[in-house]
Amino acid sequence: MFYYVLKYVILGPLLRLLFRPRIEGLEHIPADGAAIVAGNHLSFSDHFLMPAIIKRRITFLAKAEYFTGPGLKGRLTAAFFRSAGQIPVDRSGKNAGQAAIREGLGVLRKSELLGIYPEGTRSHDGRLYKGKVGVAVMAVTAQVPVVPCAMVGTFEIQPPGQVLPKIKRVTIRFGEPLDFSRYAGMEHEKAVLRAVTDEIMYEILALSGQEYVDEYAVKVKAGQSAAQPRARRFPRRRR
Repeated sequence: MFYYVLKYVILGPLLRLLFRPRIEGLEHIPADGAAIVAGNHLSFSDHFLMPAIIKRRITFLAKAEYFTGPGLKGRLTAAFFRSAGQIPVDRSGKNAGQAAIREGLGVLRKSELLGIYPEGTRSHDGRLYKGKVGVAVMAVTAQVPVVPCAMVGTFEIQPPGQVLPKIKRVTIRFGEPLDFSRYAGMEHEKAVLRAVTDEIMYEILALSGQEYVDEYAVKVKAGQSAAQPRARRFPRRRR
């Protein structure tokens, strides 16, 4: 119940007023039945802007850290994300991917919309990175359409590390649903999953106009962090 109050009474109208999003291709979102909305991920604002303009309820898989913060702030954040239809997923450990797939398939079995960011994390530099195959596993297993989505301008209003977004107009584009029914029963074929994922990422790229990087964003981030020189520590002088 609170999801719809948040969407139609509190947050949704406020976001529309502040950011005046240009919406293109909204008719491509199925009016009913299960489907996956797969988008690029440029900003923390993406979590709220896209759901605010989709008429149907959409459930996203969110990192578990949003639900486990300490103190009053942590509890309020967790309550907000749950009210906004987010499902916590632990991204640590070797079984993290399977946990996300299991949760996602549960949403699709209820004939609902599932939102997912195939890159697996926010882009740290505004470019589009290689997609992880979890989206393909869910699409092929559940035999549901995938609607590509591009958030345009959200990196500029709230890049990683910026707490409050700038008030600036953004664009949200949806492409035609992608049908992968030809791959029914092939959800364990690595080559098929890679091909499906790449097709989804290509459509997102065509909608967003981003520069594409054929590497995983997490790997690139880790490499850049490792390459940064550590601050040199000098011994304290004795007095």
